[in-house]
Amino acid sequence: MSGPQIANEYPFRTAPHGDDHGHAHAPSAEDDPELVYWERRTHALMKLLERNAILTPAEVRRQIELIESVTPMRGAKVVARAWTDPAYKSRLLADARNACWELGFDIKPIVHLTVLENTEQVHHCVVCTLCSCYPRTLLGEPPGWYKSTAYRNRIVVEPRTVLREAFGVDVPPETEVQVVDSTADSRFLILPRRPAGTDGWAEEDLVRLVTRDSMVGTGHPLPPAAIGR
Repeated sequence: MSGPQIANEYPFRTAPHGDDHGHAHAPSAEDDPELVYWERRTHALMKLLERNAILTPAEVRRQIELIESVTPMRGAKVVARAWTDPAYKSRLLADARNACWELGFDIKPIVHLTVLENTEQVHHCVVCTLCSCYPRTLLGEPPGWYKSTAYRNRIVVEPRTVLREAFGVDVPPETEVQVVDSTADSRFLILPRRPAGTDGWAEEDLVRLVTRDSMVGTGHPLPPAAIGR
């Protein structure tokens, strides 16, 4: 598919969710027919559970509030610790689940968690081609574009084009792009490259540079100037 067609699938616009870090995002998946179908099925299932006194609306609401309370800040703390502590970074890349436990993050719902490091040699990005599997216990709810059919179909075919056209990420030609596919059991978190000019920074300052998209591989961390440093 040519560049203009890709651009039509991913119209450039400013992110409306408070995570605006200087690039465009793919459109919301709210009108995706496939997602509308599953939303209707979910609604019907909830009504059935309520009718049979298996779950109450209040119980469902409490679970939703718990899910929504998780933000990408958890993942950002993991990344910042890895940037500042080489020993922790080694443990994170070798055994991500236990490394997250070290920081007090309960990721029991994730059976397998793999952290992949972006370097000058390789750039990783994450997709779930079948649905929207995502490390929610570290990053919160996935953005609409991650769940969209357009992203799931195109990123595995022309990742460089999608990264450039939809997210403003230009991967150098000498850098390999690897797309990893999440599953019901396996989740991925990307360890992005540490921004230049941050030597000696405290962990709490580095956390402010870590973006959600950089932990999915569709973005980069913020530059130091973005937070006035």
